[in-house]
Amino acid sequence: MDAARSPDPVSEPKAYQDHLLSLLGDDDPAEVQAGTADRWRALVAEAGPRGHERPAEREWSVIGCLAHAVDAEVVSAARYRWILAHDEPPLIGYDQDLWADRLHAPAEEDPEELLGLFEPLRTANLALWGRSSEDDRARVGLHAERGPESFDLLFRMIAGHDRFHLAQARRALVTVTSG
Repeated sequence: MDAARSPDPVSEPKAYQDHLLSLLGDDDPAEVQAGTADRWRALVAEAGPRGHERPAEREWSVIGCLAHAVDAEVVSAARYRWILAHDEPPLIGYDQDLWADRLHAPAEEDPEELLGLFEPLRTANLALWGRSSEDDRARVGLHAERGPESFDLLFRMIAGHDRFHLAQARRALVTVTSG
């Protein structure tokens, strides 16, 4: 699998899960996630005003990637809590491109505002993970596109998701600064 391309989560759900988990490998998902906000801050600072530049027409800029990471954290926060509070709750899917197009204007998006939402959500999600039991982590929700997913699986997937989109943002920055 090309590390720069993620399988489509709707048409290739198992490949998508496997790809994100492969990016995590054997690393502790809580440790990976705990360092993500600092990595975003450093990348946004490095990008400066070029962080809003798209490497190509339909590709996300550094700030576009960050906005997507924030959206994913919002969705994950809800999914974790539904899974822990309800028995096999439905987990609705979402179209990341619609969210990007309709909820974000990357050329105008304030990265500090995005980070200001991401950081407390991530802190709360890490705290929730830290106080969860093995039984809690085994609880499942029924994802509309991917079927049963446990709290544990979703938590590990988001760590791989972090790595994927940080790398995507890094590639975007390299492209706009070298071209």
